[in-house]
Amino acid sequence: MKENQENLNEEEMLNEETVQQENTNSDASENQEETASEDTEKKQEEDDSLEAQLAKAQAQVEEYKDKYLRQLAEFDNYRRRVIKEKADLIKNGGEKVISAILPILDDFDRANETLGKMGEGASAEKKGVELIIEKFVKILKQQGLEKMDVVGKPFDVDFHEAVAMVPGQPDELKGKVIDCVLAGYMLNDKVIRHAKVAIAQ
Repeated sequence: MKENQENLNEEEMLNEETVQQENTNSDASENQEETASEDTEKKQEEDDSLEAQLAKAQAQVEEYKDKYLRQLAEFDNYRRRVIKEKADLIKNGGEKVISAILPILDDFDRANETLGKMGEGASAEKKGVELIIEKFVKILKQQGLEKMDVVGKPFDVDFHEAVAMVPGQPDELKGKVIDCVLAGYMLNDKVIRHAKVAIAQ
């Protein structure tokens, strides 16, 4: 009997140990499951955080790229504008000086006309004035100055300034320039002085 009781005690102890071990194992597995779920949640949070950071960084990259492209375009436009302004300045840099010289050229033309009316006695002077005018006009042409040819052409406000309307002209001349009172000039295809003209009405 003693032996049976001892066996029973041993069996109970074994059963208790087994139950305790099973309880420990189940507690450990529960702890492992909780730890695993916590780790999964942490990883998910980290992944979400990394994705958010990546999206934010990509947005910044796009913003900086856009700013860079805009700055590049603005600089390119600025560079083109400066080049164009320099070219215009070089091309028409003497416009003020040439405009100031035009009245002198007009005076030479008037002097030549007057000498022509004086007859044979002033032929040497007329020839000298013509040579001066020829040299003067040649130098101005080299700078890009051109005299407008306006007589017989239709009136154009971009090139002409009407100073007189002449009535009683034939129908084919109506609206056309019949006389030039003051010559007009262009410098490199830009009007620097409009021609003052009389128009048939």
